Amino acid sequence: MGINNTASTGSLAAINVVVALLAAVLMPVLGGRFVAAAADATTTASSSSFNYKEALTKCIIFLEAQRSGKLPPNNRISWRGDSGLEDGKIDNVDLVGGYYDAGDNVKYGLPMAFTVTTLSWNAIFYRSQLEAAGELLNVQDAIRWGTDYFLKAFPKRDTLYVQVGNPITDHQCWVRPENMKTERTLYKIDLNAPGTEIAAETSAALASASIVFRHVDHNYSHVLLNKAKSLFKFADTHKGTYDGECPFYCSFSGSNDELQWAAAWLYKATMNETYRHFILEEAIDGTVSEFNWDLKYAGSQILLTQLFFEGDKELDDYKRQADNYICSVLPESPYHQVHMTPGGLVYMRDGANTQYATCAAFLFSVYGDLLASHNQQVTCGNQNFGAAQLMAFAKKQMDYILGKNPQQRSYMVGFGNNPPKQAHHRGASVPVLSPNEVVNCGLSFVNWFVKDAPNPNELTGAIVGGPDRNDYFEDRRTKSNMLEPTTYINSAAVGVLARLASHPQ
Repeated sequence: MGINNTASTGSLAAINVVVALLAAVLMPVLGGRFVAAAADATTTASSSSFNYKEALTKCIIFLEAQRSGKLPPNNRISWRGDSGLEDGKIDNVDLVGGYYDAGDNVKYGLPMAFTVTTLSWNAIFYRSQLEAAGELLNVQDAIRWGTDYFLKAFPKRDTLYVQVGNPITDHQCWVRPENMKTERTLYKIDLNAPGTEIAAETSAALASASIVFRHVDHNYSHVLLNKAKSLFKFADTHKGTYDGECPFYCSFSGSNDELQWAAAWLYKATMNETYRHFILEEAIDGTVSEFNWDLKYAGSQILLTQLFFEGDKELDDYKRQADNYICSVLPESPYHQVHMTPGGLVYMRDGANTQYATCAAFLFSVYGDLLASHNQQVTCGNQNFGAAQLMAFAKKQMDYILGKNPQQRSYMVGFGNNPPKQAHHRGASVPVLSPNEVVNCGLSFVNWFVKDAPNPNELTGAIVGGPDRNDYFEDRRTKSNMLEPTTYINSAAVGVLARLASHPQ
């Protein structure tokens, strides 16, 4: 659809321009230069399968490294400390907590909400697999870290705080969140400045999480669901696009997909006819070939197809659209339209491209399991595809990321063969400093950003942006498109890794 989704970058615009120009000139020359490293015997690139349980555990640990606020006593990231403890203070509201989206120190509401929604879907659909891997409680904790923040960010009806931190000033200092002195500007949506996309996505996050906690903490689940209903009403009643997160998180897809997505989760959470009516009569659907923080149609279509399989036959249009999504992505389909790198990775666009691979892998994994459970297939023209073919595609995407690729290297930090050592990430690349130490922002880029050396702190489990469309990759922190991780890359990977850990195939 030509949607230009990009992860936030953590460096000065001028530096990025210079780096991009240098890359364009030098890439053909440096195409074969890669840092060598010893292979992990249990997860070598040549293996037919990987230690998916290890990858799952590390995938979740990365999310813990992205936490903002007062860290819990069981914090597993030794080099992380408390941060953002006065967030919200300028408006006399408590906005401590939540997640930093990527390698910077800003809390963006839209990608954070999508992270929580996808994590919740993982925890619901692959509950037994996560439990078998010993990770269900950690995933629930990761979800709750986000939902606790959203409850605080929605202090009263029709007001939602959607961002903490000024990205311009934040990107002018390469500093750990524990030492940041940049302004913690607050951004919100309300009746005078609505933001349908963010309100609806946050509604989806709370509604999906309410299902996760329904039999774990009933009262908490009830609170989440009521807030989700209020946010959906706000999103649907007061239409408008919030563009305050541009140029880092501009929603080019509009708000129809988020409204459909939120209604789908509210219907699943409540089975209330109000949301079913919205889905059937008011929601505007779309034919798409990707699923990400900005474009949710494919997710809604597969979620609602599950309800179709379970007996609601009026949702048959969503089954057809879910099939269309699969047909547009699967390389063997006659309707395939998604670019694949020569090595077989889904490639949509520069900037955290692995998000498209992990999101596709998750949807293919879920839909494949649904097809198997209900003895169904996907028809693409004159070809039929079953559960095994969908799962094989999902596995191929994850295997590529874990090391089965032309470079024979892992794109998950701390896992497998020759993983990235220079993740584009402030907390990982800056040494632990005294909490009171004042960082010179001008020198911070010289001291830590452009330094060609491994990060002093391992960002365990982070899936970086990955290679370009030709499978080229260079482990240099300055190449944010390749080296910056995001929460939503990992959140989409959790379920499929749990599935593969249970059934490696």
